[in-house]
Amino acid sequence: MADIKLHGEVFYPSKKVVQYANIKDWDELDKKAKEDYPGFWESIAAELDWFGKWDKVIDESQKPFYKWFTNAKVNIVYNCLDRHVKTSRRNKLALIWEGENGEFKAYSYYALHRDTCKFANILKSMGVKKGDRVTIYMGRVPEIVMAMLACARIGAIHSVVYGGFSVEALHERLEDSHSKVLIVADGAYQRGKIVKLKDIADEALERAASVEHVLVVKRTGQDVKMEVGRDMWYHELMNMPIANRSCEMEEMDSEDPLFILYTSGTTGKPKAILHTHGGYMVGVYATLKYVFDIHDEDRYWCAADPGWITGHSYIVYGPLLNGATSFLYEGAPTHPYPNRWWQMIERYGINILYTAPTAIRGLMRFGDAWVTRHDLSSLRLLGSVGEPINPEAWKWYYTVVGKENCPIMDTWWQTETGMFMITPMPCVPLKPGSGTKPFPGIVMDVVNEEGESVKPNEEGYLVIKTPWPAMIRTIYKDDKRYEEQYWGKYAGMYLTGDSAKKDEDGYFWVIGRVDDVIKVSGYRLGTAEIESALVSHSAVAEAAAIGLPHEVKGNAIHTYVILKSGFVKSHELAEELRRHVGHEVGPIAKPESIEFVDSLPKTRSGKIMRRVLKAKALGQDPGNLSTLEN
Repeated sequence: MADIKLHGEVFYPSKKVVQYANIKDWDELDKKAKEDYPGFWESIAAELDWFGKWDKVIDESQKPFYKWFTNAKVNIVYNCLDRHVKTSRRNKLALIWEGENGEFKAYSYYALHRDTCKFANILKSMGVKKGDRVTIYMGRVPEIVMAMLACARIGAIHSVVYGGFSVEALHERLEDSHSKVLIVADGAYQRGKIVKLKDIADEALERAASVEHVLVVKRTGQDVKMEVGRDMWYHELMNMPIANRSCEMEEMDSEDPLFILYTSGTTGKPKAILHTHGGYMVGVYATLKYVFDIHDEDRYWCAADPGWITGHSYIVYGPLLNGATSFLYEGAPTHPYPNRWWQMIERYGINILYTAPTAIRGLMRFGDAWVTRHDLSSLRLLGSVGEPINPEAWKWYYTVVGKENCPIMDTWWQTETGMFMITPMPCVPLKPGSGTKPFPGIVMDVVNEEGESVKPNEEGYLVIKTPWPAMIRTIYKDDKRYEEQYWGKYAGMYLTGDSAKKDEDGYFWVIGRVDDVIKVSGYRLGTAEIESALVSHSAVAEAAAIGLPHEVKGNAIHTYVILKSGFVKSHELAEELRRHVGHEVGPIAKPESIEFVDSLPKTRSGKIMRRVLKAKALGQDPGNLSTLEN
């Protein structure tokens, strides 16, 4: 691929990069995968350990409910921990952690395996068994990794709720999942302050009837309320004899659920995306191995949060499946100064950094000097995730952080896909702002309203035409919604919900969401969630939320509010409403602005036309208004 002359601005990999890479010819690998797609994935699956072999690689008999590695027996945790403990990796570092306040911990594969088994024994003592749901609500601490692995080890389904979400978001997810146990930290450090997670959880638990036990991890040490008979301290139970028993591995079917993860949709209710042990394991193992070119001596840092899919796939499962050494940092990129990240890369000799465009743009604002004062020569690969990266930020990342020696792996994928879908590899020529091409063997396209391929550089709907191992199996407890939302528009094609274009070289350029979802700092937030939070305030009659471009966050939330009679527009009320949204959904969802209006543009059927609000805010033509009622 490096020998082909491509259109536009292209950054070709150096000979040194290609020679070191595990995959030296992307085209050859893609050709092999397309010629025998099941065989390609079967050969990768064979690199992992299974308790029982599969009958079939892909079962397409009940489309779109695809099954992978049917009837195989496996447990993802065996491949993350147990198999490494039986090799020379036993004493290799699995996880290095630094707290925002400077605390440090490191776990070998042996130590992580030991503490995961103890954690699993604690959950078993609480009556947790195969198929039960366990909600995890914590900051970026080692215990969140162990909690996820402990659940999976005994066959429980984990549901991680991002520690930046607030009361209503946590309550809604507890109720929908019918979780038996909640694992929560007393608090988390963020920008030098304590986020009181246990207090938020207590409020959410007042209405969560299914939760029987609460396991509390001490992180910040402030006083918290402990309800007798329900709440227990993790550190106390870890020291009890029950934790030290041997912990048998639960043998799982390849298609048994591994986790559910909630993601914002076009309605107020978030969707619980369901992933399974076998296919998900193979998908994240392969993509991390090939895309970030994992070598045994690497120190890899995915700077996301374990509460999002990026953290599930590429902080917890992917690195451990590959036997990698991962770095985890608790706090904010700029605390106490804007060189915190660069300081840690230098201190720990990080080789691979994978982060979001929001973080890159945020750090870029502080100038080059904060970066250049540190020795970042250990870096060999950079990565981007969460949203399309603008070319200016790409070039700063490449030039200032990577010193033009580190190719940028710009990845497009979703909670639903579980693994990278559009992505380069180190041997692939790069175009700033493009994720390049689909992962080998995967067929994707950009189509028009009728489902026909559009011409090069024309915008359309991004679709996936082949099944893939780590794909969503369904929306938990809602098969119909899964079928309609992802497979209902075009026969045999998975609709991603993103708009994109494909250039003359076949490179994909993802533009953004086409549905009512706003990506803020790479996190998906449904307009319906924000609007519901506003309307739950006693002063608000109606509300509409839109996303507008923001130089750091990518998008910022702007809202329009109609007040109930008797309430007066004021700056104070706007601030109160912003705080209310923060309380109900989480600080990430606080609107950038609240504009009080007397009416909202609606269709005759009553649907708010957010595109009209957006066009007006941006000074653009609102387009066809024939369906507008007012």
